[in-house]
Amino acid sequence: MRRKNGVLRLMTVSFIDLATQQRRLRPEIDARLNKVLDHGRYIMGPEVDELEANFCKRLNVKHAISCSSGTDALILGLLGLGVKPGEGVIVPSFTFAASAEAIAVLGAVPIFAEVEESSFNLDPDRLVDALAAGQKAGLNVVGIIPVGLFGQPAALDRIATFSQDSGLWMLDDAAQSFGSTLSDNVVGTFGSATATSFFPAKPLGCYGDGGALFTNDDQLAAIARSARVHGQGADKYENERLGMTARLDTIQAAVLLAKLGIFDEELTLRQKAADRYADKLAGCGVIIPELSATATSSWAQYVIRLPKGTDRKAVQDSMRKDGVPTAVYYPHPMHTQKPYAHYPISRGNLKVTEALAADVLALPMHPYLDSTIQDRVVEALKAAL
Repeated sequence: MRRKNGVLRLMTVSFIDLATQQRRLRPEIDARLNKVLDHGRYIMGPEVDELEANFCKRLNVKHAISCSSGTDALILGLLGLGVKPGEGVIVPSFTFAASAEAIAVLGAVPIFAEVEESSFNLDPDRLVDALAAGQKAGLNVVGIIPVGLFGQPAALDRIATFSQDSGLWMLDDAAQSFGSTLSDNVVGTFGSATATSFFPAKPLGCYGDGGALFTNDDQLAAIARSARVHGQGADKYENERLGMTARLDTIQAAVLLAKLGIFDEELTLRQKAADRYADKLAGCGVIIPELSATATSSWAQYVIRLPKGTDRKAVQDSMRKDGVPTAVYYPHPMHTQKPYAHYPISRGNLKVTEALAADVLALPMHPYLDSTIQDRVVEALKAAL
């Protein structure tokens, strides 16, 4: 509560609290930024090399290629995999636009697949239907992009088995699930490569746009590094292929280095917040997120499902009046949106995807979410329902 003009007002809850984290890290961030200002290497400076080396050590992978966004990480991965115009790539429809956009901007064809109700992620049992839809459309289907939505990795082990049996590659979109694990293996080590995002709202975020690609494939990494800087070869002005400008700024690398030092602690705090939500929401009538028995989550978002037939906008409006922000990820499946409506969809329809889009609701989630604030969120939700 706070008093304004003699009236007590309810303080608004932070949906994602970056200010508390910054206060905690400000001295180290300032020191690292001052170091960048002192050496003046603002593009591909030493902090970029240090960050990439840290990622390689953390994940035990051969190559970490930092870049300018999670979307660019996907594009660099696709370029490294040699995707060609007209080839088909399976991707969930229930995802952020970048997952499909990266395929389409290279002239390849997204094939929209179904997801699981429990995890929101690509359904391994329905991949055969997506592959059949692509083949029926006359496409040479070459790969799969699973997405670790809201922090939990997709069933990457089962998807990898399907991809191998079908002669396809797998590029994991871990924009939201970096920091999670599956069967005691860290995300970033599955498939041909993994792309992630360092957008500020992500579990590990910088203070601008940023991303990275992780792989053990030497050729894929070489192509991605070349494409990251206009397709350059051994010399700056020698171009071996068509490329792009996708470098990570040194200042963003410096911020990420500071944040990486507390990342594991923040993942633990996120899990504690998720556990408290699960307890507080019991018997509330909503469906809470369900983790696979073999997975951990980075809890990029805490997404519930409202009771069927609930007026979601009315719930959001009511909670907003109580000072509690919410969000909807994602109200419109990719296959229903104008730029993507002409692409193939999985044989047998996408009923689960469409049902999720109609009733999901994201609650405030971040490492510094305490029990008192969560009580407010849950009470506001109950009142709205």
